[in-house]
Amino acid sequence: MGATTLLTDAEPVLRDWLMKRNCAVSPRQFVWFYASLALFSVAIALLLVVCGAWPVLPFTGIELLAVGAAFVVHARHAVDYERIRLYPNRLVIEQMSGQRLTQYEFNPRWVRIERGVSPRDPIKVVSRGQAVVVGVHLAQYRRASFASELRAALTRCG
Repeated sequence: MGATTLLTDAEPVLRDWLMKRNCAVSPRQFVWFYASLALFSVAIALLLVVCGAWPVLPFTGIELLAVGAAFVVHARHAVDYERIRLYPNRLVIEQMSGQRLTQYEFNPRWVRIERGVSPRDPIKVVSRGQAVVVGVHLAQYRRASFASELRAALTRCG
């Protein structure tokens, strides 16, 4: 009974935008790639060690650690996203970066959308002295049209 009343009392979402990174490789493929890279590097290093070039082995280890660390940093941000939801009486911006989720809530009637001068510049949602950068996961050529779309939706709301 409680779930039914929650569904009927829920505020309708007027618009919902989800922007996330484009990850072409699955986590399993990523691990297989790193394992094959490590196996290949260690095989070459061991071959060189047999030929008498033993200093290659520590450098191979350092190389694999550095590449592994870069892959971990990449993997932490592979699921980053931005979700912008427009309700009749509020605009909710949800940003996931790494393991950190940040949410902002604005009154849609008080929000101003600021586009940068160039396509590389970010889009800002500004309200009552607070500015939030959005659209960072969008391709540069899509930012201007997204800003216009968001501005139009806000205008219809207010």
